[in-house]
Amino acid sequence: VQLQASGGGLVQPGGSLRLSCAASGRTRSIYAKGWFRQAPGKEREFVAKINWSGETTSYADSVMGRFTISRDNAKNTVYLQMNSPKPEDTAAYYCAAVQSYYSDFTSGIWGQGTQVTVSS
Repeated sequence: VQLQASGGGLVQPGGSLRLSCAASGRTRSIYAKGWFRQAPGKEREFVAKINWSGETTSYADSVMGRFTISRDNAKNTVYLQMNSPKPEDTAAYYCAAVQSYYSDFTSGIWGQGTQVTVSS
């Protein structure tokens, strides 16, 4: 399975941006997907995750109410809608996949990052 993240770029504070992560290959084994981010000089941190059906989601406190994770299983794609981004949201964003919603994403499948820069 390969994951391809896209949609990053420059966005103004208070604007919006949508990231996408498309899966290819043997996607049947993928159950849960998540978004993580890493800013320069900082450790990678959890942003959001979603289960297979899309009915169960979880968010980091820092993005709760501003970001929304969703998925389209017909397209094997997961999205991260970023509304009202802040400069502190600037980071490389990574998508990852695991077989169980409660699995450790560290041992999952990771895609390459897509850079998001929030600046006026």
